[in-house]
Amino acid sequence: MIQIEKTADGSNTLFVKELDEHYHSVKGALTESEHIFIRTGLRHCPLSEVRVLEVGFGTGLNAFLTLIEAQRTARHIVYTALERYPLDESVVRQLRYPEAIAPEQAELFYALHRAEWGKPQPIAPYFTLLKEECDFTARRPEGEFDVVYFDAFAPEKQPEMWTPEIFGGLRRAMSPGGTLTTYCAKGAVRRTLQAAGFTVERLPGPPGGKREMLRATAPEHPEKHLHIPTKTYEP
Repeated sequence: MIQIEKTADGSNTLFVKELDEHYHSVKGALTESEHIFIRTGLRHCPLSEVRVLEVGFGTGLNAFLTLIEAQRTARHIVYTALERYPLDESVVRQLRYPEAIAPEQAELFYALHRAEWGKPQPIAPYFTLLKEECDFTARRPEGEFDVVYFDAFAPEKQPEMWTPEIFGGLRRAMSPGGTLTTYCAKGAVRRTLQAAGFTVERLPGPPGGKREMLRATAPEHPEKHLHIPTKTYEP
């Protein structure tokens, strides 16, 4: 069962009762997404054309904010999103994200959700979307990604998404010097990212939210035979 809940900054999120988990921070859904994925992730990338991978399309909030950023900066973005459990549009409409962010671009937000799965589609000038109905454990997207938004459910709720194998696969799918950002700053996650070959920074978390977040940078010269341990996540 999915419920709509208002977060501390006035924006909405979803609560999944079966998992006892929210899609975004209850301390501010919009604030969290803007800080972690746009300011600390996308804007950190200096390229004029950016290939973004989102692990967990979810409500489409991160994709919508990225589309708006692409339009604002005239930077071409090709956005690949993986989502195992797509949401119905009836649920998405109740979140009212366009009304809170950019009412004049509401139809573009819903176009993200209506886009055909498995086929690259231009949604707006400077923004192309490819949605894959899967998660990173099932199918690894090909190509090199410059920015990765790692927005899976928390390690305690979805441990299979926070393993050395997952982060090792992401590193291999990223361009040299590419960056991955995530809201989770647990020591075990930081160490797993480091074991996968990333250089990891602890950075300030979103205003009013978690104290810290992580930004991981892929090596400029990836090792050909980097050993990725197979130990599963431990808190």
